[in-house]
Amino acid sequence: MTIQQDVNEIRFELSSSSWGPEEVQAAKRILDGGRYTMGENVRAFEQGFARKFGIKHGVMVNSGSSANLVAVASLFYKKDRPLKPGDEVLVPSISWATTYYPLMQYGLKLRFLDVDLQTLNMDTSKLEAALTPRTRMVVAVSILGNPAALDVIRSFCDKHGLYMFEDNCESMGAELGGKPCGTFGDINTFSLFFSHHISTMEGGVILTNDEELHHLARSIRAHGWTRDLPPDTKLYQKNDDDFFEAYRFILPGYNVRPLEISAAIGLEQLKKLDDMNEIRRRNAKLFVELFAGDPRFIIQKENGRSSWFSFTVILNPQKGINRRKVMTALRDAGIQFRIITGGCFLRHDVIRYCQHDTVGEVVNANIAHDWGFFVGNHPRDLAKELRYFREVIDRAAR
Repeated sequence: MTIQQDVNEIRFELSSSSWGPEEVQAAKRILDGGRYTMGENVRAFEQGFARKFGIKHGVMVNSGSSANLVAVASLFYKKDRPLKPGDEVLVPSISWATTYYPLMQYGLKLRFLDVDLQTLNMDTSKLEAALTPRTRMVVAVSILGNPAALDVIRSFCDKHGLYMFEDNCESMGAELGGKPCGTFGDINTFSLFFSHHISTMEGGVILTNDEELHHLARSIRAHGWTRDLPPDTKLYQKNDDDFFEAYRFILPGYNVRPLEISAAIGLEQLKKLDDMNEIRRRNAKLFVELFAGDPRFIIQKENGRSSWFSFTVILNPQKGINRRKVMTALRDAGIQFRIITGGCFLRHDVIRYCQHDTVGEVVNANIAHDWGFFVGNHPRDLAKELRYFREVIDRAAR
């Protein structure tokens, strides 16, 4: 196999559609029906998604980022022990930007912990050192399909009376100890974006077993009004004025409602999730075999059962590899790649707007930021692409 080719030809793309004719027909059915805003399909998807993961309550929104926003907001409006501005929250140094933004926007102080260089998830050995009298919550993120030490974080939160917020936007279908990721937290979030494990074009889901958080999220999702709340909710006391009650606002909410077309597509995608993740895992088995034992490359060490969103590679900084040469070779070979999730968040300009500090030195997140990248995984056989990628990077890193 030669690696010489037209620079514009994509040989190994970063992401691709997971849709089949079923999703197209579902979308067409909604378009033909004429009801586009959230309705019966959204309700059916919420129930099906929650049932799939063994959680009582699901709330669909228009993106995983909105799921994080609404979930954080819900914790601020709890009757007992609400979060308050100035409270501290422990976060990993690597995640997507909208893991952090809602925390910042609601006035929380972020305390950044380094990541484990092998798993790329939060280094939980630093949790006890990170704890202060103002600590109220830990944000657990499973990076790119690989379960974080969610059991350790859950135990830590229970021990110290903290909320556990699980951002599972990159790891749908992953498991730790037989328990699905996205079910360990007091409140949990998922993304349904184009490149993720299932896709509704755009979309997100909040899961919780807490009825109050469920009702808060449903209200905050749609203007902070009462229309989508069950009659027995304890968030407010209904009166006899139906004219007023139809447009009664009880919380400072948003409009992050999903579309019926997204939910209808999601119902079809949900049926395929397990099979698509098994294909991802077969690809991962080959990827690990191809890179095993090569000290030039640090690949993600699986914790529990990963759903393998993508394949990460960190060029071992001790080996003197020319990173620019590797990046150029991948581009010239038509192999798409990008920084690991969002890189080290502390390195981005937006950090100047964040009330924060760090717990010890952040070493590994910076190594991943400066020397790491990922290539795509897809729910189809990638043997040809992965072997091609291995050949290209092997030559470039010599």
